[in-house]
Amino acid sequence: MVISILPVWSELSLMSQIYWIITVPSTIVFIILLITTITGSDMGADAGTDFDHDISDGDSIPFQFISLKNIVAFFTMFGWSGLGFLNAGLAAWLIILLSIICGLLMMLAMASLFYFMSKLTDNGTLNMKNAVGHLGEVYLTIPGNRGGMGKVQITVQGSLRTLDAITDDPANIATSSIIEVLDVIDEQILLVKRNNK
Repeated sequence: MVISILPVWSELSLMSQIYWIITVPSTIVFIILLITTITGSDMGADAGTDFDHDISDGDSIPFQFISLKNIVAFFTMFGWSGLGFLNAGLAAWLIILLSIICGLLMMLAMASLFYFMSKLTDNGTLNMKNAVGHLGEVYLTIPGNRGGMGKVQITVQGSLRTLDAITDDPANIATSSIIEVLDVIDEQILLVKRNNK
């Protein structure tokens, strides 16, 4: 059935043969990459443009226009659109121009898709600085004048967390008191004050 819908090779023009030579392998590779991406076994398919970019907390993958997936997508769209334009009977130069444009648009769409998907990911790493200025509730009494460490419950990065806290207030801050985070000490301890509002 499939063989019957494929064109007879000897009856094709040179340009059609070139487009088929580009289209079939790139489509097969595109389908394989698509399946491995969906199933999560990516096999390092985006190794084409590793700029040794350090991704720090809160950063996402940079916009990558040229990557293995995008190049394969380019040739897949280039081939299929070229075959469509050939069947439409357009001039050779116009077919090549339009199929290049279609391929570039596909690359742009793929790059944009993966870029915006990477923006949606959350690595779950807590950045304590995000707690500064927020209100919370004392969970374990915080001794005054940095006389010891207590605990507070505060919503940071969308989830309720219990974190260590100290205070410069002269009096202890009792359990259930409302506090405000002033600073982060040693990137792990919150400096808080009683919120009297």
